[in-house]
Amino acid sequence: MNNNCEYCLNYEYDEFAGISYCQISLDEDETAKYLTNSYYNCPYFHLNNEYEIVKKQN
Repeated sequence: MNNNCEYCLNYEYDEFAGISYCQISLDEDETAKYLTNSYYNCPYFHLNNEYEIVKKQN
């Protein structure tokens, strides 16, 4: 399964720098995979799904 960082709960936008980044502290190998876009099965991926929160409130 390909994980798209844009849909991850750990992917945040920095308004001051104008960039998005992964807030998880990655080690050297994980960072290299992330920067080369070869990080297909990220173990830290959590879907940022607002509708899931609403389901729990009802």
